[in-house]
Amino acid sequence: MNRQGLLLAVSFLTRIPVNIEMPIADNALNEASRYFAIVGGAIGAALTLLYCGLQFLFPDSMAIIIVLASGLILTGAFHEDGFADVWDGFGGGWSVSQKLTIMKDSRLGTYGATSLVLLLLAKYELLMLLADHWLWVSAALICAHTLSRAMATSIIGRLAYVQEDAQSKVKPVAKALSRQSLKVLYCSAGSLLLLMWLTQLFSFIECLLLICVLWLTRFLCITWFKSQLRGYTGDCLGAAQQIAELVIYGFCVQVWL
Repeated sequence: MNRQGLLLAVSFLTRIPVNIEMPIADNALNEASRYFAIVGGAIGAALTLLYCGLQFLFPDSMAIIIVLASGLILTGAFHEDGFADVWDGFGGGWSVSQKLTIMKDSRLGTYGATSLVLLLLAKYELLMLLADHWLWVSAALICAHTLSRAMATSIIGRLAYVQEDAQSKVKPVAKALSRQSLKVLYCSAGSLLLLMWLTQLFSFIECLLLICVLWLTRFLCITWFKSQLRGYTGDCLGAAQQIAELVIYGFCVQVWL
C-alpha cells in the first residue's frame, strides 16, 4: 500500500489534516483514487462508533441527525456539494457550456437547494427505518460509505472529463484509473461484501443482488452524465456517490425489514 497515496485520498475526501509529501495534481489523484473506498469505509466506521455512543445519550432520531451532521463536517460536505451543483447545472442550463458555468458557480440555486433537502430527508428516513437494531444502522453506514465511493470512482475513465475550456480553474480530480487501481478498488468493495456475508448480514444472493443494483445505478449515472455533458466532472462523481449511498440505504431497508 502506498502510504502517501492513502494520505492523499484521506486529504481529498475528508477534512482530516494530514502531512502530504507530494503535489496534489491530477496524476497523483489518479493513483490515490484506488484508496477512495478504503477511506469511505473508515468514514463509515467513524460514524458507526459515533452512532453507538450517541444511543446512550439521545433517542434514535437525534442520534441519526447528529451522525448525518457529523458526516457533513468530516467530509466538508464534499460529495453533497457536487450533488447540488449537478442539479443546479443540469436543471438550469440548456447548453453544455451553460451547465458547466452554473456548476462552477459557488452560489446555491433552487434546484441544488431543493435536491439537498430531499437527499438529507431521504437519508434520515431510511436510517430511521433501520434504527430498531443498532447493528443494521452500523452495517448500513459502513456499506454505504464504502461501496458508494467504489461505484462513483469506477466511473472515472468510462467517460471523457469535460470542462468549460482548457484554461478553466477547477479542483484537482482523477481522470484515469489504471488496472491496478481498479483491482484495489474492487477488492476493497469485495472484501466488505465478503464480511457482510460471513457475518450473515447479507446472504450470498443478496450480495450478488446488491452488486447488480450498484451496477445498474452506475450505468444510469453514466448515461445521465453523457446525455447532459457528453462526459463527467468532479461534481458528477460526487453526485454519483450520493445517489449510490442513498440506493444502498434503500437496499438495506428492503433486505432487513
